[in-house]
Parts: sequence; structure tokens; C-alpha cells
Amino acid sequence: MKISIITVNYNDKVGLERTVNSVLSQNNKNFEYLVIDGNSNDGSVEVIEKNKDKIDFWVSEKDSGIYNAMNKGIRAAKGDYLLFLNSGDWLYDDNAISNVEQLIDGSKDIYYGNAIFKFDKKDKIVKYDQPISFEFFTYGNFCHQATFIKKSLFFDISFYNEKRKIVSDWEFFAVAICLKSASHQYMDVIVANYDLTGISSRPEFEELKMKERNDVFQEYFPMFINDYKNINELNSKRIQNVLHIKKFSFAWTIFKGILNLFMLFLPKEKK
Repeated sequence: MKISIITVNYNDKVGLERTVNSVLSQNNKNFEYLVIDGNSNDGSVEVIEKNKDKIDFWVSEKDSGIYNAMNKGIRAAKGDYLLFLNSGDWLYDDNAISNVEQLIDGSKDIYYGNAIFKFDKKDKIVKYDQPISFEFFTYGNFCHQATFIKKSLFFDISFYNEKRKIVSDWEFFAVAICLKSASHQYMDVIVANYDLTGISSRPEFEELKMKERNDVFQEYFPMFINDYKNINELNSKRIQNVLHIKKFSFAWTIFKGILNLFMLFLPKEKK
């Protein structure tokens, strides 16, 4: 059983260097490494050429978008399982592949682990240990940087939908598991660090992401489109309620602090 790690890049020299270094520093070398570059002109190609003796396959040519590039990687890969670790993301530590390889026995279509989401000021470990159901895909998705997909699954179901700009990986997982009953297994290990500056994580693209998700539900799960919208509305209200509670609980905490401070200076009652 062999793993192929695929990195897609376009004009992200700094991110690419970090990703490549994390892959090439792995203690376990039993994997294939591919870099698919979209004809970058920012020095990314120089990073690839500097490491080309350790990269099994690379290409730098114009593509039509991230999913077109990822599909190129699928076609070129020779491994049994594919991990998409795109430019800017990096493996958790030097033992990440070793830890995963011990857990993948080849019996499942998809193996998924945990990831560290990199925010501006703090990190958050995100675990996917909850039961995976249709409801899960109405609000969430696997972190593809921590997910190993059997290569044959793409040929059995479909490659990534190149018509989409943001949600094709989510579409693939939702269709594979909920419609095609692809087998899957959780691995309780941290696989990768997820850089949250990508297009799918930026708030200005939230509207496009929701539109594309609606299109997916309309195409594959038309009977559940209203349920999907209702669940999203409920989740949105829950988030708003939590923020509302936090906002006022914070104000109440400040008020109590001021009140306690004020009480210290009140004259004590004589006994």
C-alpha cells in the first residue's frame, strides 16, 4: 500500500516552500510526491527545481483552476491512496505519514484524521470523531489536508467537478459517502496544519460557497434541499444565539467585577 501526496500551487512561493519542506522532512519515505503548478511566475518553479531530485513528478503549466490541477494530480499519481496537501498547508510533524500508515489497512475507501486550523492569533485542533451522516455534510466537511482517498474511488465515482470554484472536494465526499456508500474510517491522529487563508476559508467567498452547495444539493439530493436550508438556518441562529449570550455574559462579568470593586470601598457595618 503506497500513499501519493499531491501539492497544487499557483503563485504561492512561500507557502509552497513550507509545504514541500514538511513533506520532504518525513521520517517515513514510503510515499510518492507530486507537485502540480499552474505556471507560476513568482519563483515557485525555482522552489520545485531546487527539490526536483526528491519530487517524483511535477509539472508547471496553465490550468483552469484548483480542481483542474487536483485532477491532473489524480491522473499522474501511482499510489493507492491520495492526500491533497496544497500549497501553504503542511504536515503536522516529521512522523505524520508514519502514524497514518500504521492505521491504513486498505479496507476502506476514505481514511480521515484530525487537523490543526491555523488562525491569526491561535491554533485550534479540529477532530472529526463524530458519526458521519447526511446531516454532517449539510454544515461540515472533512479536512482534505488530513484525508486519504483511495485512488480508484475517483475512477469509480467521479473526479473533482471542475465547474465549481470552491466546494468540489465537499461535493465529492458528500456524493461518495451519502449517495454511493463509500466506506470510511476515522483516525485519531493529527495529520496536517491547515492554512486558513485559502479561498474556501475567506468570508468574501462565503456567498459563492453557499450557492455552490445549494447547486450540489439541487443536483444530487433535490428531495432534501428544503431540509438542508432549514438546518443551515437553525445552525445560523444557534451561532447568533451563542454570540449574543457571549456578548452579554462578557458584559455581565465586567459589571460584576466593577460591582465587587465598588463594594470593597463601602464603609463596613459596625457590629
